[in-house]
Amino acid sequence: MADHLALLVWAATPEHPELLVTPLVHALAARALEAEVEIHFAGPAVRWLVAGVADQRFATPAREKSLGDFLREVASEDVRLVACGMARAAWVGAGETLIPGAGAAGATAFVARALDPAWRTLVF
Repeated sequence: MADHLALLVWAATPEHPELLVTPLVHALAARALEAEVEIHFAGPAVRWLVAGVADQRFATPAREKSLGDFLREVASEDVRLVACGMARAAWVGAGETLIPGAGAAGATAFVARALDPAWRTLVF
């Protein structure tokens, strides 16, 4: 069994917060199985990593847990959160900052994971 999982989030934008929960839950499940996990945020989905954005969004009308809480939970489980450089340049404003612990990686980094037989990839 592969023990490395890279997820690419591109369609789950802040305008559709219900779409982000599934990749985050899958990341937590993989960590429970002791896999190394990283989540790459591309396109407008990179806005999830902008400080304050996820704290204002909820996956359900009941608003029981913010996406910010989900991201902090994932980060506390040592899931690596990375912003695509091109997406950051296009979708993150000059005065905005990323959440603590968010890193950077280009598209090549995710493609390298997809080509590496030690890694499995999922796209959301």
